[in-house]
Amino acid sequence: MEQFPTLRTERLVLDQVKTSDIPNILTYAGNIKIAENTRSIPHPYLEENAIAWLQMTNSGFKEKDNYMFGIRLKDSPGLIGAIGLDINKENNRAELGYWLAEDFWNQGITTEAAKAILAFGFDKLKLNKIIAVYLTTNEASGRVMVKNGMVKEGVFKDHDIKRGHTIEDNTYVSLIQYRMTKSEYKSL
Repeated sequence: MEQFPTLRTERLVLDQVKTSDIPNILTYAGNIKIAENTRSIPHPYLEENAIAWLQMTNSGFKEKDNYMFGIRLKDSPGLIGAIGLDINKENNRAELGYWLAEDFWNQGITTEAAKAILAFGFDKLKLNKIIAVYLTTNEASGRVMVKNGMVKEGVFKDHDIKRGHTIEDNTYVSLIQYRMTKSEYKSL
C-alpha cells in the first residue's frame, strides 16, 4: 500500500490526518473531557503535541505499523476525531484506538468508524486479532466495542499511569480490554 487508504461509510470519510487538520486537533483534543477519557492525550494539548502526533502517524504509515485515520463527516471536510490501528507485526495483531470531538458524541459515529477500521484490519491488513481497551471511567467507549461484536477479555487494575502536570499528579488507571479475532470477525 503506497498511498494512504481512504475508507467510506454511510456518513463518514476516514482518511489521512494532514497538517491542515492541526487547528481542529488543537480545538477538539484540547478539550479536557477528551484527555480524561483517553489513555495518552495530555491536557493541556499544545501545538507541539499535535505536530508530534502527526509526525508519529506519518512515520507509522511509512513503517506499516500504525494506520491512523482522521474521522470526517461526508458533508464536511473538517477533522472531528481520529481512529486507527497500532500494529504488532510480530504477532499479527493490532490495538484499536480512537477519540471523537465532544460535539459529536452519542451519534454512533465512533461505532460506525470502528466497524470500518475492523474490516480494514481483517480484510486488507490480514490481521489475526484486534484488541481495544478503555478506561473503566469511559463506558461509552466500551459500548462502541460491544456494538461492533468485540468480546470482553479482561480487566487490568491500575494498569497504566495517566500523566499529570507533575509526578505527584500522576494517577493509575484501570482498563477493560476487548478483542476480536479473525474467526470471530468472519462469523459476524
